[in-house]
Amino acid sequence: MMKIFDMNLKIFKQNFLRLPAHFRDFKVGVLIGIILALSSFLFFHPVSAQEKTIEGFKQNTAPVTLDGRRLFKVSYSEDFTAQERAEIINSKLQSATSPQEPINIEIRPSNESPTIWLNNRYLLTVTGRDSQAGNTQQEQAEIWRIELQNSLAQAQKERSMKFLQVAFIRSLFILVFALFCHWVLGRFWQSTLRIFLLRFIPEKPSDGDENPRHQRSLDLFLSLTLASVRVGIWAATILYIANQFPFTRRLSYQITGALISTFTAGILTLDKKSYSIPDILFLVGLLWVLIVSAKVFTDLLQSRILNVTGINRGAQELIAVIVRYCLIFIGGIVLLQVWGLDLSSLTILASALGVGIGFGFQDIAKNFGSGIVLLFERPIQVGDFIEIGEYQGIVERVGARSTVIKTLDMISIIVPNSRFLERELINWDYDHPVSGVRLPVGVAYGSNIDAVKQSLLDVAKVNPDILAMPSPQVLFKGFGDSSLDFELRVWISQPSRNLIIRSNLYYQIEAIFRQRNIEIPFPKRDLHVRGSLPIELSSELKDLLIRLSQSPNNGSSNLDSPTQNLDSHKQ
Repeated sequence: MMKIFDMNLKIFKQNFLRLPAHFRDFKVGVLIGIILALSSFLFFHPVSAQEKTIEGFKQNTAPVTLDGRRLFKVSYSEDFTAQERAEIINSKLQSATSPQEPINIEIRPSNESPTIWLNNRYLLTVTGRDSQAGNTQQEQAEIWRIELQNSLAQAQKERSMKFLQVAFIRSLFILVFALFCHWVLGRFWQSTLRIFLLRFIPEKPSDGDENPRHQRSLDLFLSLTLASVRVGIWAATILYIANQFPFTRRLSYQITGALISTFTAGILTLDKKSYSIPDILFLVGLLWVLIVSAKVFTDLLQSRILNVTGINRGAQELIAVIVRYCLIFIGGIVLLQVWGLDLSSLTILASALGVGIGFGFQDIAKNFGSGIVLLFERPIQVGDFIEIGEYQGIVERVGARSTVIKTLDMISIIVPNSRFLERELINWDYDHPVSGVRLPVGVAYGSNIDAVKQSLLDVAKVNPDILAMPSPQVLFKGFGDSSLDFELRVWISQPSRNLIIRSNLYYQIEAIFRQRNIEIPFPKRDLHVRGSLPIELSSELKDLLIRLSQSPNNGSSNLDSPTQNLDSHKQ
């Protein structure tokens, strides 16, 4: 009685570990994925694909499957490898799955090793290498006999019409449920979850942008995560539906095995360790999380802490950039070390990268080095109004490779950092924001210059954008061809509005000159002709005058054109 109890207990253990293979592997895979994603990666060294392969060769076993279900594993024998034995057993089991076939499995002794026969046909021999958990060969044979009996009965049952109808209805219900989850997740992600996450994102001035950059980043994150969850749902749905039918389950098992063997094979070898595609993707995902976390942390640091200190915007941006790149650099080293990569093995790669930077990426390296100089030397800061070449605008961001300038037309221009160190740069806000504006003004000869000076000073005094200190000045620049040249010098505290201020001043100057009868001249030219009267004309000039006199518009005159004086002097 105790022997039968122990036998049943062992069968229960084997069935618990092996019969629900797909379901058990799925749960274990999900559990391992959750543990790795949350905490275990930071505490355990990853097992490379090469180590897993070596371990598999040491075990030297192959699974016996029926309709995509893994039953047990067999080891190698003197005549066949483990894989060859498993393929022979699988083909014999598959031929016995027809509902018309009887199921008669018995154990027969042979050469001191029990053998298992299926419908009076030899199936396999249980060797000492096949025994597991301290079982004898006879006990292991009995466990496998019961397991094969149950599996074949289940396989024949799944080929009945009644079972296929129930499986079809169940699959249809799961498909409808997956469609419902797909729709519900879309509504939840774009409404509830988005509103919840917006509470943790610092608010920034959008400068007229209806969709700020941090909101676009959040939308991208939500779209990627929603797509990932939906893909996971549909993958689980397809796998579940495929497992409902024996034919699709067998095909699913083959495809899954081929994919697993492909993705777990090592494609990158560093420091005598091989890394597979999932290992590399996992590292890339962790690095991406590190970069995003550093960006969020520096945004919170700048908006919640640095703004309270009262330091200027340029210093805030400098501190935030330094903290961000330090976090990425230190975190990247820690992740690579914990991931199991010896950084000393990257010496050759770093040398090759240095050569590549020297030849192919010299512009990127130059701009990156210029960005570091700009961050520490600070010739320009965020918020400064600058002029470089043909561009004028406000500095929005000083990055590691480039600087973003927003022009007065609200157009963002990305300028490489090296341009700020290689050519002249005008910074209207350097040291202090007070800047001078010069307005050249010309008046007609004979005008009262004292009235002109007072008029220009009156315009400067009434304009609210002009500073009282330093006081405005009017300079007499000299005598021009047709005007007396003056220059109005004023100082403003908003360099970014200098074009608008100049325009307003010219409007006011024109109005006050018109009110005080001060004439703004237009160019005049005097033509002096030397010769005798009557004037002798060439034949070509006579023909030209005749043609002009015959023109229908010869009597019209332009009253708005400048006057011309014709003085004839007899010599």
